[in-house]
Amino acid sequence: MDDLLDVTRIARGKIELRREQVDLRELVLRASEDFRLLMEERGIELRTEVPGGRTWVEADPTRITQVIGNLLHNAAKFSSQGDQVTLALVASGGTAAVRVRDTGAGIEPKLLSEVFQPFVQGQRTLARSEGGLGLGLALVKEIVELHGGTVEAESAGSGQGAEFRFALPLRDGARPPATGGTEPPRAVQRRVLVVDDNLDAADSLSDLLQVVGHSVEVAHDGPDALAKVRANPPEVVLCDIGLPGMDGYELARALRREAALGSALLIALSGYTQPEDRRRAREAGFDGHMAKPVDLEQLFQVLAAEPPGFPVPAR
Repeated sequence: MDDLLDVTRIARGKIELRREQVDLRELVLRASEDFRLLMEERGIELRTEVPGGRTWVEADPTRITQVIGNLLHNAAKFSSQGDQVTLALVASGGTAAVRVRDTGAGIEPKLLSEVFQPFVQGQRTLARSEGGLGLGLALVKEIVELHGGTVEAESAGSGQGAEFRFALPLRDGARPPATGGTEPPRAVQRRVLVVDDNLDAADSLSDLLQVVGHSVEVAHDGPDALAKVRANPPEVVLCDIGLPGMDGYELARALRREAALGSALLIALSGYTQPEDRRRAREAGFDGHMAKPVDLEQLFQVLAAEPPGFPVPAR
């Protein structure tokens, strides 16, 4: 129903874009994290490829997130266990292109020109179709074109996978206004330990923090985190709760017993954010609790504080 309403609003020219200067790289990383569990449940490997620096575009972040999500959902729907989906961001020649490649069902070349048309899946059996109204890709096309961008689809045929991509104009040298956006203060650099058993999630967060100047180490389980704290005490520990073996609560208690940790800031990262979850984190020794996917603007503010900490109560 939401898709139908969106298509109707776009057709009538009643959709309003709330444009701002956004880092497309950040939107891609967040979308990747949001869809990772869906891919894992279906036995599909999700890879994310992004450049090291920021990629500024002028866009409605909610709508572009919707576009990336539709493409990832489409790839997951028409891929099977053992297939691979790659989400990539490439910036060159004045444009930023987001590509979603899969090794799934593929599309017959003669039907490529129709995949972005609304309701086309309901009218015939396409190579990639399992039924449905076929509105997701139609919305991708309409939203991207409202932003002045372009969309394309490519496939070598049935069973040979497909690639969907969209491109938006780059904003060279653009920066978010001082009162908003997610550009972090750069005056303070921290030693940060990221603890997460999800390798891609840990590496993505590490990359983002290193891009803005922080020194970051990554651990994927409790014993590894303890060893890294003893070898190189961090100022901030960002710790996932759902760790294998020693969970985040146990690790927090163990870390608080480590003299090397000192007064370092210990932050719990979790998809569970009810009052009971926050209480358990506090009792285990965490100083704060942040929901996944992490609000980067809040995290940057926490790291920029002197000493590092939450500018407002996080509990």
